[in-house]
Amino acid sequence: MKKEYRYLTFVTGIFVATLLISNTLDTKIFAFGSLALPAGIILFPLAYLFGDILTEVYGYATSRKVIWSGFFSLLLMVLTYEIARQLPPASFWTDQQAYDHILGKVPRIVLASIVAYFLGEFCNSYVLAKIKVRMQGRIMPLRFVLSTVVGQAIDTSVFVLIAFAGIFPTAELVSLTLSGWAFKVGWEVLALPFTMVVVRFLKKAEGEDYYDTDTDFNPFHVLRNNIGDEPVKGGGVKSS
Repeated sequence: MKKEYRYLTFVTGIFVATLLISNTLDTKIFAFGSLALPAGIILFPLAYLFGDILTEVYGYATSRKVIWSGFFSLLLMVLTYEIARQLPPASFWTDQQAYDHILGKVPRIVLASIVAYFLGEFCNSYVLAKIKVRMQGRIMPLRFVLSTVVGQAIDTSVFVLIAFAGIFPTAELVSLTLSGWAFKVGWEVLALPFTMVVVRFLKKAEGEDYYDTDTDFNPFHVLRNNIGDEPVKGGGVKSS
């Protein structure tokens, strides 16, 4: 049975936008005290925050579709960046070298991000959904933090390994991984009050608080229903 959601399209848009922008920002490494961090880290945690919100409110099956939307958006972005980079520059345009230097790095970074994002986001959603059912919806902040700890650990380690192996020495890769993971988890912990407000608002506005009691968690079962439909399998709706 199809169910219309008022805010799902908006949440999906923010989720995909943060994913695309953060991947372009990752072409810069900045200094944070004694740490070196990819610039995308200032925005990318929002993707996980909204991933938590999607799973908590709408359920894993809907979240899965949004994650795949982000996946194909990333592929489209890197494809069009590379096509634009290969086009011959106009005679008066002298910035081809700068364009190559910055956006020429994006395909490798996006490959790293796609693999890391795919593994991390699905693990994050899976852990959150399972904990929610196991704890019968209690202690919502705890499952948000625990799912983020797991998801970001996988995401960060995979991303750094694919994006920067062979570019930076091993010690720097370890530093990037640990500092990036700690930064992102800390960022989301600080954002928890905001997250709780958004989740409670959406549950009330949408009349939805989904429990994945009998959900098929296969990430590739994405074409069974459209975004905005109720998940094909899963628990009943509970009030927030």
